[in-house]
Amino acid sequence: MDEDYDIVIVGGGPAGLAAGLYAARARRRTVLLEKGVIGGQISLTERVENYPGVEAIGGFDLAQTMLRQAESSGLETHYKAVLGLERLNSLWRVTTDDGDYRAKAVIITSGADYNRLDVPGEERLIGRGVSYCATCDAPFFAGQEVAVVGGGDSALDEGMFAARHVAKVYLIHRRQELRASRILQERALADPKFEFIWNTVITEVLGEEQVNGVRLLDLPTSEERVLPVAGVFVFIGHHPNTTYLRSLVSMDEGGHIVVNEWMETDAPGLFAAGDARQNSARQLVTATGDGATAAIAAERYISDRFPVE
Repeated sequence: MDEDYDIVIVGGGPAGLAAGLYAARARRRTVLLEKGVIGGQISLTERVENYPGVEAIGGFDLAQTMLRQAESSGLETHYKAVLGLERLNSLWRVTTDDGDYRAKAVIITSGADYNRLDVPGEERLIGRGVSYCATCDAPFFAGQEVAVVGGGDSALDEGMFAARHVAKVYLIHRRQELRASRILQERALADPKFEFIWNTVITEVLGEEQVNGVRLLDLPTSEERVLPVAGVFVFIGHHPNTTYLRSLVSMDEGGHIVVNEWMETDAPGLFAAGDARQNSARQLVTATGDGATAAIAAERYISDRFPVE
């Protein structure tokens, strides 16, 4: 039997937690569905220092604080994997690996996963020198040398942000040419803190408790060497967790959900916020803003479509 809710939120990252807080405070019966760890990517961040009003906090601790706040307002949290959505007249059915839910509105905050290098040491050292956000973590490496992996706009943008804080940036790219926009290439190539390592891949991230280097493979020569660095920033793309929605809403070529300024999709009663949506800034503070906006819009949608008798 389906469980009935006003709002179902899919995903327990910052956007989902903020949506849950706002929806619950609006006195809507709301459940958040999360298949893994509450907090999403932020839970892997050792230290957060760019969230307004909070000078410094561990990412996992911040996520748990956000969860407690939302649950104290009435949010329910169920740890289940969402498998699909379907429209049932004026309602939505959310199918999970352990039962189904019916809802008047659904907010998708399932986020995105950064593409990994898939090399030894990477997963083990996430949050201990391996990062997928220089904007978040580069200040922790002040005065040290770091590696940035990638050749697109994100790699150069984030690498130049890192260069404001670190002593040196090694830009490691598997090709001889960058894919980034010409203006970004010109800026990076002119930055004295940048050293470009072409036609090279990382085969291992080194270190016990913290990153202390990477093992490099020169593709044309097959020669290997170790490059001592304190941090590794990986920017080789990301993929939104939206595969199960492809036939329901409009998406861009990368699978990001197209929304308007109120986080509304082109499917009535379906909203998207955070990294799953198109043109997200992929920052903690913007994700929470997205989530709050989506919850406000969902509340208005329910009030308009389901007036109290």
